Amino acid sequence: MAMEAAFFDLDKTVIAKASMVAFGGPLYREGLLSRRTILRALYAQLVYMHLGASEQKLARIRDSVLALTRGWERRRVREIVRDTLEEVVQPIIHAEAQELIAEHHRAGRLVFLVSASPEEIVEPLAAYLGVDGAIASRARIDAHGRYTGEMEFYAYGPYKAEAMRDLAGARGIDLASSYAYSDSYTDVPMLEVVGHPVVVNPDRDLARVARERQWEVRKFERPVRLRDRVPTPPPAPTAVSATALVAGGVAALWWRRRHASPPPTRMDDLRRRAASWPRRLRVR
Repeated sequence: MAMEAAFFDLDKTVIAKASMVAFGGPLYREGLLSRRTILRALYAQLVYMHLGASEQKLARIRDSVLALTRGWERRRVREIVRDTLEEVVQPIIHAEAQELIAEHHRAGRLVFLVSASPEEIVEPLAAYLGVDGAIASRARIDAHGRYTGEMEFYAYGPYKAEAMRDLAGARGIDLASSYAYSDSYTDVPMLEVVGHPVVVNPDRDLARVARERQWEVRKFERPVRLRDRVPTPPPAPTAVSATALVAGGVAALWWRRRHASPPPTRMDDLRRRAASWPRRLRVR
């Protein structure tokens, strides 16, 4: 009897932001990223959240990440992700995704993450979430264990669907009875390959496709802590969160200054005092 499975996109589906941006703080603290790079990543995240991800945008992001990581030691990146995984991931996991993963497991289905993010991030996340495996992008590594700046396998668009078919053949999975979840129009091939496509927090183009094809649409928005549900003191702010707080403070100050009433003039002060004089003394 063939197995059934559920395939989850990662960024903005299982977690609330792009995983590469989420790990910007730890990579900055370890000296692999500059402050300027983090600011650019935050800007790209805002564009991605509000405008969606086109093929051209994702290609630019992929190329910039590959250029950025050239010369990094894969071993060191794995260590940084492993040591900071809980700190980074817990606050941004969608409760609805975690509940669905548990629901699919109870139904006897295999569960996989499918992400264009690098395997150094996606595979530890898959283990942390307790899923059965992951499909992720693989960067090319040289003889010294360093990134070459080239891509060996890009888990994007039609390549996600192709990898899912290969995995289904190897694991005896019936894709026609399986599920897939994603937020992005670029994942339409991934959604088409299963019998039960589900659209989550869709960008504009995917929302249109979902309406046309009458695909199920869900909203994921509740954060959850997987370790426990008891509130714990927040971790020390990362470079990303600190930058975001500073930016927010500057924006709030600008707003207050722009919309606040102008400072009182001497004439305003005289009018205020005159209003309190007895009526017979007021100037007519």
